[in-house]
Amino acid sequence: MNNKALQTIVRWLVILAMPFFLGLGMIRAIIAWDYPAFEYPRIASDPFGFTDEERLELARGTLRYLQRPEPAAEVIDMLEALRLPGTDEPLYNEREIGHMIDVKNVADGMKRVAYVAGAIVGIGLALLLVPRATRYYGWRTLFYAGLATVIALAAIALAILVAWPIFFTQFHELLFPPETWTFAYSDSLIRLFPEQFWFDIGVLVSVGTLALGALVALAGYILSRRSS
Repeated sequence: MNNKALQTIVRWLVILAMPFFLGLGMIRAIIAWDYPAFEYPRIASDPFGFTDEERLELARGTLRYLQRPEPAAEVIDMLEALRLPGTDEPLYNEREIGHMIDVKNVADGMKRVAYVAGAIVGIGLALLLVPRATRYYGWRTLFYAGLATVIALAAIALAILVAWPIFFTQFHELLFPPETWTFAYSDSLIRLFPEQFWFDIGVLVSVGTLALGALVALAGYILSRRSS
């Protein structure tokens, strides 16, 4: 790739795409992981009566719904079939079901964005690294992409640690229709996934992505020094 303008465009695409690729990839990894089994021993038990075993099983049932590749409308029956322990009452009310449809739509959208960002990173780096003439430029691009991830995620981590209530509210206002994502403390969604659950996920995603960005930047720096 000898066109300087094209090299610059590719570089900026890779730099801008890397935080989305690593950050959304981290979120997808948590969705694919049995995260509730890791988190529940670290937070308070349900104050309204779920045993720890019941809460874990119900959370896993909810997670399996999010892990399915089909659109939300095709698999929402997985949540509608869940029942409060020892009863024939549905676990989730209509508002909770509506919100969980929105949640899966957002999660599936994040997955698509992660795929697109990954393709941009992979193809862009290949275009810069395969030709020997631009290899150094490609490794420097990797360094700057990792550095951009570190800066972006450091800002997010700071916002989570310093102003969690504001961050939590703005995040939901951005992604979900107004007044559709607030619930009573006695509702099943809050009993299964209290605010501390989401705070810990926020810290894990931001710090984990920041660490990945640092590794990417370090790799780009070392490899650019070797190829200079």
